[in-house]
Amino acid sequence: MRHAKSYRGLDRRGFLAAGAAAVAAGGLPRILLSSNKSGLEPIIVGSGEHTYEVQHDWGRLPPDIAYGNCHGVCEDSQGRIYIKHTVHASSRSKDAMVVFDDQGKFIGSWGAEYGLAGGAHGLHITKEGSQEFLWLCDQAKGVVYKTDLAGKLVMKLGCPEQSGLYDNPGEYHPTNLATSRNGDFYVGDGYGRNWIHHYNSRGEYLRSFGGTGSQRGQLSQPHGIWMDNRSGSEKLAVADRANHRIQYFSPEGRHLGFVTNEMKLPCHFHQRGSDLLVPDLDARVTILDKDDKPIAVLCDGGNQGLRAEPREKFIPGKFITPHSAIFDHAGNIFVVEWVEVGRVTKLKRVV
Repeated sequence: MRHAKSYRGLDRRGFLAAGAAAVAAGGLPRILLSSNKSGLEPIIVGSGEHTYEVQHDWGRLPPDIAYGNCHGVCEDSQGRIYIKHTVHASSRSKDAMVVFDDQGKFIGSWGAEYGLAGGAHGLHITKEGSQEFLWLCDQAKGVVYKTDLAGKLVMKLGCPEQSGLYDNPGEYHPTNLATSRNGDFYVGDGYGRNWIHHYNSRGEYLRSFGGTGSQRGQLSQPHGIWMDNRSGSEKLAVADRANHRIQYFSPEGRHLGFVTNEMKLPCHFHQRGSDLLVPDLDARVTILDKDDKPIAVLCDGGNQGLRAEPREKFIPGKFITPHSAIFDHAGNIFVVEWVEVGRVTKLKRVV
């Protein structure tokens, strides 16, 4: 673990202890503007309970770390924010995981020891008893890692060859992972052969479902995956990205239904109460209500063409390519984007 200056000398245990308004599509609320005392106008998006101030480039990186494409984000029980990125070629550090406090102060980094720099993708956090764990998908290596919060390895899984669905391990490219109440977990092979693989809590293979296609139960780029319990029972939400939809499955893999309204290129999910957050690679973040009806479309930019451009060409208040997003404990939203120079945006809840 590499720590920020004020944390140097601590071991793992010590570390852990220590611009323009846009119109949302489909008749949804317009972006609003308000002025602060300096005369500048912060960008305010959404309405009602879903009103946020846009704060681009959140978090202060040290000079030896340069973001590549930002792929994953999560928050632990202490309010620390974890960002997973493919390291930029100019970065002296090869740590693909960076950690901030809730004010955006850099705490530490790790990941070079796993060689994540080129394949860093999905990031998920779970709590088992009093301990928290991170799940990391490396789509380039075809590996899923489970670690503690400081990066110590707990479990490593490669291609599920016992499924009989792969001619060789190189066909497997896991993108994201979801966990259930009983400890079972599900891995989406979003850049490989379009299967969802189901394991028990010990990492023992149970079954696979999905496979390539556009019919019910079939998938095309199952990029994100989430265990949705908003109804009280669990169902698996899959961001069936290349089919431009969300698809629901039972925990055993039975097709349950689709969501297509306001879905362009859905990437992943996060849940807060009855709200489901859906970052969409087509330059927007959508919030769905308990009935999967869109109640907010935020920072809709429609400008994927900017993803390889320098930062000064980005348009304030508009997303380019949201790849993952979370609600934090206070209802703020953190969004990470698949842009070559990386970007983390905080949508600060306005109450």
